[in-house]
Amino acid sequence: MSIVRSLWWSVRTSGESPFDTAHLKVYYPAEVRGDDAERLTGVFSADSAGAPYPVVLFVSGVNVGQDAYRRYATAIAENGFVVVTFDRVAELFGGQVGLTPGVELAAARPGAYGNGPTCPAIGAVLSALADLNTEGPLASALDLGRVGLGGHSAGGTVALQSARFFPGIEAVFAWGAHTMVATMLGWDPGTVLPAQVDCPVLLGVGTNDGVIMGSADRYGEDGTDRPDPVTRTFKEALPGDGHLGGGHLLAIIEGANHFGIADADPTAARAFLDGPADTDALGPFSRLTTLFLRAHLTDSTQARADLAAFGHSPAFDDRVVLHHR
Repeated sequence: MSIVRSLWWSVRTSGESPFDTAHLKVYYPAEVRGDDAERLTGVFSADSAGAPYPVVLFVSGVNVGQDAYRRYATAIAENGFVVVTFDRVAELFGGQVGLTPGVELAAARPGAYGNGPTCPAIGAVLSALADLNTEGPLASALDLGRVGLGGHSAGGTVALQSARFFPGIEAVFAWGAHTMVATMLGWDPGTVLPAQVDCPVLLGVGTNDGVIMGSADRYGEDGTDRPDPVTRTFKEALPGDGHLGGGHLLAIIEGANHFGIADADPTAARAFLDGPADTDALGPFSRLTTLFLRAHLTDSTQARADLAAFGHSPAFDDRVVLHHR
């Protein structure tokens, strides 16, 4: 029998001590053996029947703890993936400290953008997974040649800005994220940067996303009359289909908000800006994410057919409007 279990790990990233460490949580399909080792340690080995599993690295939003995504990560791992989240306390902006994937500001400025990742921590985490793959409960269980990179909010933005600079990434997905760039970095108001991806992309957004709309002034825009930055990213920032085979998707979920796939912490981050959660996006978007990852990380013919039917059949959620490119 296979269930989802998790383990913790850590890896050094950029920055000065003590703000130079990422703490990882790794969700994986596990085998229940019922032996004394499991009973005494709580450690379960990965289920060898499906190994090696494609890897999904998910990058959190700023000041959003990785456990906020536990239900979302578990839903994906249940379908035959190893899902990795991480917490990293480091400098944000202007001397503030908080939970952040880390943005290398120099790499996001005019003249430098597109020459390297804006989030170097992604590479450090992937290297740590290579170590986990050599021994212990995850030995030989990870296929680091088939990687999905995703994120929420700012975490989704750095995933979109960084994916092509790391080997093995074959699919990118994000909720409540876009590639519009702040004017404080030297860009003109309303600038949408090209995503640094060379693989299919799934973007998701809710119609009640108050955090994105409440951040318009960062980008030199008026929040009262503003095109949706996620939709603009889908239309303007992603590479042409070409070899991608029409793989880009935009999911708009009626009544969902910015924290629709997460368990928001009212004491941190900016959930106070958010619109009402008239729809729980976690169910439909986790299902859509899983289909997307199965289509592009496992080359599942059935998943591709289901994606084509998503939103056009009673078998799928009619709250989701799915656009294809």
